[in-house]
Amino acid sequence: MKLLSLNVGRPKAVPYTDQPQGLTGIDKRPADGPVRVTAPGPKGVGASGLAGDAVCDTRHHGGDDQAVYAFAREDLDGWERELGRTLPNGVFGENLTTEGLDISGARIGERWRVGPTVVLEVTCGRIPCRTFQGHVGEERGWVKRFTRKGAPGAYLRVIEPGEIRTGDPIEIVHRPDHDVTVALQFRAVTTDRSLLPRLLPAGTALHPESLAAARKYTAAQGD
Repeated sequence: MKLLSLNVGRPKAVPYTDQPQGLTGIDKRPADGPVRVTAPGPKGVGASGLAGDAVCDTRHHGGDDQAVYAFAREDLDGWERELGRTLPNGVFGENLTTEGLDISGARIGERWRVGPTVVLEVTCGRIPCRTFQGHVGEERGWVKRFTRKGAPGAYLRVIEPGEIRTGDPIEIVHRPDHDVTVALQFRAVTTDRSLLPRLLPAGTALHPESLAAARKYTAAQGD
């Protein structure tokens, strides 16, 4: 398992975002390392966990619980075959393009060591949005197609800061004993809300918004 590509984005003006200044950092490109990785601060205040990476809409993106976004090269390859077009590393807005890592099967709260010092913790899957649709371009119904696939990549929080670079090994250093995976969390918050109670064993490792949704749904079912 390794970091195949380390990607950062610069602010770019586009017509397909509702961010007030019309800017997005979704267009990630491979970066020369090393890149510093730190917890950026709370959502709405903090942006990306990677130095030099732009998060322009902090209402919905960035912050400690979405500090880093990872996507598997194997899933990009699958989309290449389905779409019939080349998809370079970083094209889905991911900071980390991984190789050999089952991101959809990763458990919420699972921890990865990237390189010698950085430790990241899985919090949730990525919810596709209109900016993602616009960035991908000509693919009609892209948000629905991406959602149906159920392999959304993973957001991570920074547990131990440090520097990473392309080619760094990735090691799973902690795997919780529950069965709440990224794929399950994603389905529960997008297409099948009846699954929300199954997220509760992940506890506070889960992204706070997903945890709140699971608790609210479960409480309502008990009324």
